[in-house]
Amino acid sequence: MATVDVASLQKKKYSRWGAIIGGLAIALFLSIVVCIGIGSVSISVERIIEVFLGGGTRGERQIIMNIRLPRILLGALVGAALAVAGAAMQGVFRNPMASPYVLGISSGASFGAALAMIIGISWLPGKFSIASMAFIFCFLTLFLVYSIARTKGGYVPVETLLLAGIAVGAFFNALVSLMQYFAGENLAGIIFWMMGGLSSTKWDDLLVILPMIILGTSVIWALSRDLNTMMVGEEHALHLGLNVNNIRVIILLAASLVTAAAVSVSGIIGFVGLVVPHVIRLLVGPDHRILIPASMLGGAIFMVWMDTLARMVIAPAELPVGIITALLGAPFFIYLIISRRRKMGW
Repeated sequence: MATVDVASLQKKKYSRWGAIIGGLAIALFLSIVVCIGIGSVSISVERIIEVFLGGGTRGERQIIMNIRLPRILLGALVGAALAVAGAAMQGVFRNPMASPYVLGISSGASFGAALAMIIGISWLPGKFSIASMAFIFCFLTLFLVYSIARTKGGYVPVETLLLAGIAVGAFFNALVSLMQYFAGENLAGIIFWMMGGLSSTKWDDLLVILPMIILGTSVIWALSRDLNTMMVGEEHALHLGLNVNNIRVIILLAASLVTAAAVSVSGIIGFVGLVVPHVIRLLVGPDHRILIPASMLGGAIFMVWMDTLARMVIAPAELPVGIITALLGAPFFIYLIISRRRKMGW
């Protein structure tokens, strides 16, 4: 009887998970379709569907297929990447206030982008020059932070990792400020990039970051059971035979990969990886087997609407989407601090 009850409970849980993922996937699809029609030139859903089926006027096809659709899809990818990275890092650090930028990788990316903009140093030519430098410095920052925090025995304490991330992030922020001081006519470009934005998006941008986001997200989701075990406590995980240090490093590398991919094409967009996983966790619970895919879809939905808001709030001009997410995310972060203080009895 007990076996039947357990099996029934498992079936109900998986059915609920399937309903949540299905609902979020439908919400994402509808968000994309609706947001495609929103802009300085309003396009009805019927006309959008007609364009997708090969019809519509030349102007409508140009607006939808070459301007709005790639930007909205890129926004969905960036939001999904940041949310997945946030969920993974909150699990690794066992702290709901952790985010993809907690290890200073955004500061490293900013410095790499500044080098490409001001000095012209780049790994790849043309339009990928800034993105490639941001991507490289994301991983250089992670390697530096990990090297600082790693002990002689190969163990990496979480507290030391966080402190190293803060220190390295502050160092790169200082270098970026120094670059801004000598930027001259390139100052506006650096500041706009650091604010985060999705303007001038092309289909090539999606093709560049999609494989990295798929790879990083797949690795994190494959280790979701181990991440659940680590959430209980490192000692418990060690007793179950998990190599906690190696799993932590792999998850952090995967989270940094998807973060680097997002940052390299969008600039610094904060609070997505902080807010979305926390909200999704309230909806689906702490199990990372459902939290990771649900956060991915939730982050995509959130970013699609935030970018649409950024396009419309001062139309025909637009705000950097990083400003919008910060305006919404900062109060939520304050709420997290207050609620955590009450729980901890500070």
